[in-house]
Amino acid sequence: MKLVFFNDHKLGLVKDDRVVDLSSAVQDVNQPTPQDLLNGVIAGFQQTYRARFEELSRSAQGVPLSSVQLRSPVPRPNKIVAMAANYLENGALKEPRPINAFLKSPESVIGTGDTVMMPPAQAPIFHHEAELGIVIGREATNIRADQAMGHIFGYVNFVDVSARGLHANSFFWGKSWDTFGPCGPYLVTADEVADPQSLAIRLWVNGDLRQDYNTSDMGHKIPRTIEWISSVVTLEPGDLIACGTNHQGLSAIQDGDNLEMEIPGLGRLQVKVRDDLKRSWPREIDRGLADFISGRSSSPPAWIRR
Repeated sequence: MKLVFFNDHKLGLVKDDRVVDLSSAVQDVNQPTPQDLLNGVIAGFQQTYRARFEELSRSAQGVPLSSVQLRSPVPRPNKIVAMAANYLENGALKEPRPINAFLKSPESVIGTGDTVMMPPAQAPIFHHEAELGIVIGREATNIRADQAMGHIFGYVNFVDVSARGLHANSFFWGKSWDTFGPCGPYLVTADEVADPQSLAIRLWVNGDLRQDYNTSDMGHKIPRTIEWISSVVTLEPGDLIACGTNHQGLSAIQDGDNLEMEIPGLGRLQVKVRDDLKRSWPREIDRGLADFISGRSSSPPAWIRR
């Protein structure tokens, strides 16, 4: 099932190239905000809302998807936990790095068709990072790895936009700017993703393919990721985990760029980039970062040494 928010944050279900308004099926959900609505639907999905949505899908014609404005399907998650350096870089690393993560601001989230606004902070470079996003379905505290997959509600495309080199040790400066978390276009329920550890992730900049990797290269797999995160902080319905990125293929983003990201079955996320300072960087792939992260070079890019 593909869930979306559209227009003035109505909840919808995508079937083929149309979207069905689910508003009549969720009137009993406490919904002061769109995220509250989503959290309530997730919490009661199996018991109540799946059947209601399936019935509406059969009986309602819906409207063309092209006629609505899609919003982020996860409008403002209570937590975004983003895995750090969590890929083997196409097998260049024989063992995963020590498990690590950071919190990314919920205010960073935007949807397909929106714009990444680059801040005036004088970062040496800004990068895209295409990632698989996991949306939690059931509360998880100290969950064992063999129980973890049962706590997943669904999956989304997620781009972790990154400002590099603003501080030697601060993820906050690099990751949590407003608009630095494009997400969507759909939230796809877990039953539609046969194997989340075998998904192709691709990202294009102005039509040029940059990132092209598979989640099979993930260092700490999804069950271990949820086990570890839930040992530190309780995960709640609607929370988002960004699984990290393979750094091969990263390149700069700059004013006027069009970013597109796609994971099969999860739709195509498209956002633009705006920089009022009109800064520019080389267009090629950042080989210095790719080689340093993969261990092919011991010399970090200059911005890492700042």
